[in-house]
Amino acid sequence: MKIATFNINGIKARHTALCDWLDDARPDVVLLQEIKSVDDAFPREIFEDRGYNVETHGQKGFNGVAILSKIPLEDVTRGLPGDDSDEQARWIEATVVGETQAVRLCGLYLPNGNPCPGPKFDYKLAWMARMEERARDLLAEEMPLVIAGDYNVIPQDEDAARPEAWKDDALARPESRAAFRRILNIGFTEAFRARSRRPGQYTFWDYQAGAWNRDDGIRIDHLLLSPQAADLMQDCRIDKEVRGREKPSDHVPIWVELAS
Repeated sequence: MKIATFNINGIKARHTALCDWLDDARPDVVLLQEIKSVDDAFPREIFEDRGYNVETHGQKGFNGVAILSKIPLEDVTRGLPGDDSDEQARWIEATVVGETQAVRLCGLYLPNGNPCPGPKFDYKLAWMARMEERARDLLAEEMPLVIAGDYNVIPQDEDAARPEAWKDDALARPESRAAFRRILNIGFTEAFRARSRRPGQYTFWDYQAGAWNRDDGIRIDHLLLSPQAADLMQDCRIDKEVRGREKPSDHVPIWVELAS
């Protein structure tokens, strides 16, 4: 089962680029972020025509997450528990049943948090605390679990081409990194780092200042696996070349292959 995460940065602007990648990469499941679309406006037919089931949790003009799956989606829930007043569309869950395993999927678009300090950074840290609580509850179910998406966290300095440029940014602040580690340390495997320890491997390049041409990137899109999912992992890779295509997102897909 090939499970990918991809911040598409606007489904209206990038649906052609997304479809081109889907046709090439042929993932079984894709967790999308920043669809920037209400549910009714999401162009589900173009994905259904490719054999994908579609579930969305949208928001007009901002945020928004979705799941595309060639495997039927069961028990779909929307929104991160813990704050009924939070109206931002940043979390979606579903279960897929493979040939031998059921896998719980969580797709997330974690808050950016800038400028910091300030209310947006406070919201980011509070959101991560809620995520940790949800992750603990899901781990207790002892089933294969994948929590994937745009975490807006640079875990370590080697995950940035120029770490000094990010030291005061919410993506690399000590508080953000510590919150990420707390989630990781409750029992998750960070899929990509379990397969490769090399620096210089990124999932995001800004549109400004020629970042892509200079390979001035950061790694902020992650897949966290429960112990049961980590036991099934066969591969994990970043599809870097997608960033060089026509009208790309500023992110690229990253995927994990599970034996299921």
